[in-house]
Amino acid sequence: MMTSATFDLPAVAAGPGSGAADAARARAADDMAMLRAAVEQTRDLQKANPAIYWVDFVASVTIGYAALLAAMTPALGLWAVLAGLVAALALYRGSSFIHELTHVKPLSVPGFHAGWNLLMGIPLLVPSFMYEGVHTLHHARTRYGTAEDPEYLPLALMKPWSLPAFVGAAMLAPIALLFRFAVLSPLSLLFPPVRALVIARYSSLSINPGFRRRPAEGPLRRAWLWQETGACLWAVGLITAVATGVLPLRAFLIFLGVASALAVINQIRTLVAHLWENEGEPMSVTAQYLDSVNVPPPGVLPFLWAPVGLRYHALHHLLPSVPYHHLGEAHRRLSASLGADSLYQRANYRGLTGLVYRLAASTMGVRPVR
Repeated sequence: MMTSATFDLPAVAAGPGSGAADAARARAADDMAMLRAAVEQTRDLQKANPAIYWVDFVASVTIGYAALLAAMTPALGLWAVLAGLVAALALYRGSSFIHELTHVKPLSVPGFHAGWNLLMGIPLLVPSFMYEGVHTLHHARTRYGTAEDPEYLPLALMKPWSLPAFVGAAMLAPIALLFRFAVLSPLSLLFPPVRALVIARYSSLSINPGFRRRPAEGPLRRAWLWQETGACLWAVGLITAVATGVLPLRAFLIFLGVASALAVINQIRTLVAHLWENEGEPMSVTAQYLDSVNVPPPGVLPFLWAPVGLRYHALHHLLPSVPYHHLGEAHRRLSASLGADSLYQRANYRGLTGLVYRLAASTMGVRPVR
């Protein structure tokens, strides 16, 4: 069993033999040590519990849609506003399971892929094909933090206005998704050049504007077909229902408002999921870990804005196959085994406010000291 010494940065001897080669060997040893310790401590935490997945997800869906209906009831007055907030948080938790879909094998939680898409992905116009086959690239060791990473931007090195623009763009996400499925999907069936554009530019939940997606193959291509068809029919149905008066405009706007709030919460969470300090160079496993963020207990609010294991995002980059419901236990084991002064602890932060301040300060040329 590895001890806390496993995580100590290896010394690199100075002198004629030192340099790039020694640094590379040190990084490789450090990466191997961190991964070995993490794996050995969590061998029994790799199996997903289907009951936990289904109960958590169904509860989130039930509360979310019930609160959404309450928010659409004019008689509730100010209570409807509270119901809208509850709906946004519950549906946000339910939608966050899309992250688990990319890491948990379908047979580990039977029916969950289809159930999630039918109850959450298609109604919110974020079917899982837009994330599956994309998010895994973010975890590729040689892609993370580079121009080929669909989920990375060096936000800490950008201009100060980039942060509010990054969050503000999420407010328009529901309208953009509605247009994508109600307009671009049908058009892409008629015009091959439009289809190529839709696949490359508008079929991934990514933040890197330079990312271009390739056409899916095999099982993902078949899943893509039925999910996009369902989302297209749902989007067209929504617009038709509003245009014909079947769905009151007020109710439709509340739905869009809740979906927008959900997207903004997720965007803020994305804002602090990493430190965003890499300028495009390939990173070692250790560097990727330290560029990622854990917000572990005793903080309570992260349960709301970083649900379904997202509060252990750095640990997830070390152990992407560990199901969300085991990450808390994995964190406790590693913390107890490696100690308070270990490298593992350097990716742990207290909460949202400090992380946002750190990022904002960095865009203004100030390098915060932890």
